[in-house]
Amino acid sequence: MIKSELVQIIASRNPHLYQRDVETIVNAIFDEITEALCESDRVELRGFGAFSVKNRPPRAGRNPRTGDTVDVEEKWVPFFKAGKELRERLNSGD
Repeated sequence: MIKSELVQIIASRNPHLYQRDVETIVNAIFDEITEALCESDRVELRGFGAFSVKNRPPRAGRNPRTGDTVDVEEKWVPFFKAGKELRERLNSGD
């Protein structure tokens, strides 16, 4: 599913809302999650999961084409941990 499909589904389930308003709401939610992660905050959506940021320390990598050793810089990456309800729904077969 892509963002435009999500907007269409929400708009079809809520006919009293305009699609452009639903798109604005979805964009606002994603922007707030992104902003919180940029500030190293944790975002928890009960029943769905939690977004956080993890640090990947610098390391020596390998160029797959040439086999040369390459220094990979430290970086921060987003991390998602599924919530209990989501895991249960995925494993129940519903």
